[in-house]
Amino acid sequence: MPERLKDRVAIITGGTSGIGEACVYFFSREGAQVVLAGRSEEKGEKIQAQVLQEGGRALFLRTDVSRAEDIKNLIQQTRERFQRIDVLINNAGIGQQIPLHLMEESEWDRVLDINLKSVFLCCKYTIPVMQEQKQGSIINMASILGLVGFRGAGAYNASKGGMRLLTRNLALEYAKDGIRVNTICPGFIETPMLEKELDPETLKAMAQLHPLGRLGKPEEVAGAALYLASEESSFVTGTDIFVDGGYTAQ
Repeated sequence: MPERLKDRVAIITGGTSGIGEACVYFFSREGAQVVLAGRSEEKGEKIQAQVLQEGGRALFLRTDVSRAEDIKNLIQQTRERFQRIDVLINNAGIGQQIPLHLMEESEWDRVLDINLKSVFLCCKYTIPVMQEQKQGSIINMASILGLVGFRGAGAYNASKGGMRLLTRNLALEYAKDGIRVNTICPGFIETPMLEKELDPETLKAMAQLHPLGRLGKPEEVAGAALYLASEESSFVTGTDIFVDGGYTAQ
């Protein structure tokens, strides 16, 4: 089978767990040179070692995506090491479960900084590289909660809704440069973040809210990301791909 991302360079934020980790392995196995950004050196180095053991190419860079200096360093080191950036996956994110009137301003800022401001920063410093190349694919990992509400998730809803509209803006702004920008909107996916936020009984109930009767798997979202990163989606920009088991069809 041909390698769909042979010699492409892909940056994946939040690449040390869940959907991001699945994307790292999917992309590497399709021939990409992967730069995974995250805060956990232990997890990042372990994943990097696993990719190298499989014969792939990966580089872990410790990154706080809410800090401009960290993002500048991420883009600079990627370019110095690989000379180009073909794919950017803005996947880093955090959740929260708290009624809005009980939320501290600092917690609101933290959610918006990591989930939305990071997309601005990563795009700001990656787009000039892609403009020089006259091509690139940016994939923003939004959520069904950027489309529908969920009790206790006000800041998360706002961040993911903002990401979806920012994606459309960027798609229009940079289409002339050959840069495609899309979002993936997962349903509730079996990830460490979800398991941290919700207890087992709630997770079981959430699974039944999906018409397919289960939670999604990180690999199922990574498959959509692979499509958007490859030439198979060369005429796709400014849109959402919902990987939600039918949740938003209701």
